[in-house]
Amino acid sequence: MTLIADSGSTKTDWLLFDGEKAMPVDLPLFHTQGINPVVMSRESILSVLSSELIPALSRRLESMGEGAGKPITLYYYGAGCRPDQVEKMTSVFKEAFGNALIRAGEMSFNSDLLGAARALCRRSEGIACILGTGSNSCLYDGTRITENTPALGYVLGDEGSGAFLGRRLLTSLYKRMMPSSLREAFEQAYGLTLDDVMAKVYREPMPNRFLASLAPFLKEHVDDSTINNLIVSAFREFFANNVKPYGRADLPVSFVGSIAHHFSSLLHEAASEEGFTVGTILKSPISQLALFHCTEK
Repeated sequence: MTLIADSGSTKTDWLLFDGEKAMPVDLPLFHTQGINPVVMSRESILSVLSSELIPALSRRLESMGEGAGKPITLYYYGAGCRPDQVEKMTSVFKEAFGNALIRAGEMSFNSDLLGAARALCRRSEGIACILGTGSNSCLYDGTRITENTPALGYVLGDEGSGAFLGRRLLTSLYKRMMPSSLREAFEQAYGLTLDDVMAKVYREPMPNRFLASLAPFLKEHVDDSTINNLIVSAFREFFANNVKPYGRADLPVSFVGSIAHHFSSLLHEAASEEGFTVGTILKSPISQLALFHCTEK
């Protein structure tokens, strides 16, 4: 049995399959809350695995007609899964899997960026990017990441991400760079006042998630010229600050993530204006990662 994980700080997608019986195309996914070992304690991660993942795995095994205790090979790709976090992740997963129902086989822990590169480029050279709650990019040689422009997070960087777009939206609304009708529509849609917004950004946990949660408003009002320009400008900043440093305008630039998926036409526009060509866009990399590992065998 093979288990693939694509984890962000908000949500983790899981795909379990038997590679000897079927290719993992259009198989059902299941989900847990996100895991980020940099910001989560060992106990918090174990809680997610024990209360959410193990029950979901058990149900999936039962639906597949598989017996309990069959070893599971894990390929995990996640936010914050740096080399210095691998020992922590390995230990906590082995503890969670160490029961009569779920048994651990081989385990591999990698960054979400390598997952994006493998899903998008497979074994070809290319530029792979993430545009979701946060953003990131890398130059990939078909085997490994050779260069990475630091993303720097939602305060200093993350250009083009959901959090970046949300921050730009709030700035434009409340500094009167957009029509007052848009601000009224925003406050009605979210039931927020300026005081509420300030509290969510400066006093409540995970402000990046809150900022990214405003993307649906941008999508709904994308035909407004001020919103359209805001999004294209943010994407142009992503290309200028994160992709141009690689000096490889000859390579296609491919993306995973909800922001890239939902605003794909504007992403193409921004890429063209910055001298780049967009390659593949995937809302989620997990199915392509499963195929990658199937063909590795």
